[in-house]
Amino acid sequence: MEVTQVMTTDQTSLQERLEALKRAEMDRNSMVGSEREDSNLESRMAEPEKAFEKEVRSKEREEGETAEVPSGPVGLDIGTSHVIVAQNEHSHIRTTNQLNAFFTIPHSKFAKDILLRNDVFFFEQDHLYYIVGYSAENFANMFDTDTRRSIKQGLLCSDEKEGITVIQAIILSLIKEPKSPGEILCFGIPGDPIEGIGSVTYHESIIKMFISRMGFTPISINEGMAVVLSELAAHDYTGIGISIGGGMCNVCLSYLSFPVLTYSIQIGGDYIDSSAGSVVGMPATKVKAIKENEFSLSSGPKDRLTTALHIFYNELIQKLQKSMEKVLSASNQIPMISKPIPIVLSGGSSMPEGFTAKFEEALAKVALPVKISSVHLAQDPLNATAKGALIMAMAEERPE
Repeated sequence: MEVTQVMTTDQTSLQERLEALKRAEMDRNSMVGSEREDSNLESRMAEPEKAFEKEVRSKEREEGETAEVPSGPVGLDIGTSHVIVAQNEHSHIRTTNQLNAFFTIPHSKFAKDILLRNDVFFFEQDHLYYIVGYSAENFANMFDTDTRRSIKQGLLCSDEKEGITVIQAIILSLIKEPKSPGEILCFGIPGDPIEGIGSVTYHESIIKMFISRMGFTPISINEGMAVVLSELAAHDYTGIGISIGGGMCNVCLSYLSFPVLTYSIQIGGDYIDSSAGSVVGMPATKVKAIKENEFSLSSGPKDRLTTALHIFYNELIQKLQKSMEKVLSASNQIPMISKPIPIVLSGGSSMPEGFTAKFEEALAKVALPVKISSVHLAQDPLNATAKGALIMAMAEERPE
């Protein structure tokens, strides 16, 4: 469906950029051969394996902030809860994130004037204003209801007919077309769900087509593998990377940087929020805010809500570990690994205090076909997938 109108504070409107991308026919082979500016040579030639040592400096996209023009490889994490862009700087990795959510309000000139005056990021379609990103959460809380998602359980949501347009708008709020056509952009994709709904192939293809129209050369990486690249350089990229996000848990067993086994289960933070909210009569958006700012798994429940959060977090951990036991034990691809390997946890739903300890404690009851040396939380759990995707993009960019 055509987007009728899009509003942004950029000089070129988001609507014009979306329409231009739809019309663009890009020859990626010729783009890859384009000349690069000498000023970016140093960052392009930097060894990707050194990137894991760099500090991640993260920020949320602010209202009225203009999207950036990338001048080097880009890592992109399109998660159920957040969309995160990672770029390499001389001394650090810089990430910018936007909430992957939207909220609709009726069309009116008065409302439009207020939204523009307050630099609220939105677009107009079918006589509705689609408020996207962190602003959507503010509106949902004001109306005591939930935001809507363009991605459900880790994959593009078939229930939201404008989901693809929302994802495109969110990406364009973070980055513009690259300075050098053909720039490498690596984005994370889920593993195939062992049970559940949605198509990873469709999800990947839609995102890849859009990124190509932006002028990038797109490549994809499994989310769990991205976590391995981000966190396990000291272990020769051997171990199990787990991304526990809003819509699903992604698991990757890697051996010397080769993804031996990948899969996902469609349960995550959204399930915890909605399940806990349903038993205490609270919108999932409010449960999410409390969970992220106040909740701890290190201490016992203190009220109905924290009791419910403990129950559903325990359920998530149990289902994730049982899936690991089942999938890894059934596989004939597990290599003979001479020593125990680490597990690294990442994703927004792994961040409550005490989660790692609870995961490690429960793991003792599960029989895995590989020995585990340690369980630890990623250095920056929310940004690990985007960082790993950036490392892969840098590796692809590096001259042979």
